[in-house]
Amino acid sequence: MEREKLVAALADPLPFLADDQPAIRRLAISVCSTDPARYEAELGEIAISDPEPSVRALAVEALTSIGSVDTVRDDSDDRVREAAATAYGEIGSDAAVDWLIESALGDEDRLVQEAAVAALGAIGDDRALPVLLELVTDGPPRVRRRAVVALTVFDDPAIEPAIRKATTDRNPGVREAAEMVVGRESRVASRETRDTN
Repeated sequence: MEREKLVAALADPLPFLADDQPAIRRLAISVCSTDPARYEAELGEIAISDPEPSVRALAVEALTSIGSVDTVRDDSDDRVREAAATAYGEIGSDAAVDWLIESALGDEDRLVQEAAVAALGAIGDDRALPVLLELVTDGPPRVRRRAVVALTVFDDPAIEPAIRKATTDRNPGVREAAEMVVGRESRVASRETRDTN
């Protein structure tokens, strides 16, 4: 019976979006994600109301390409909030910057914070700059590392000193990320100097 459900869900996912088993619902969502605009209403409902967080998170991921994730960003489950933050970064949603800043600073889940920081870097809105500068020195290690990378999209005199300071961070992952950024900037500057001479 299980195999029959799987085959049937591949042919027509709609009846299986409400299946009793989360694995079948996830499969149906995966099928729907090939044409999320066609299934937007159904995916949106699942993203809000499915009892299984992993199913809600997958629905959010499916909705990313059509930018329809606003209703899930305050979900009680960290997997769903992480998916929403990641989606905002992929969408490039300026409207989500305030929520992403709040999540980067205060979400209780580190993965949500990381996703929010990465999204702020992907969006590149100047409102995020003070927060990223704060987090590059005061955030948890993985958040600091993400902040180093996120800062590279901004153009501000405070960025270079913050990244250089991160090369001496107590965490090796943060140091490595900062050293890569500094090394890349040095190579680019050296190449530009060569090209102008």
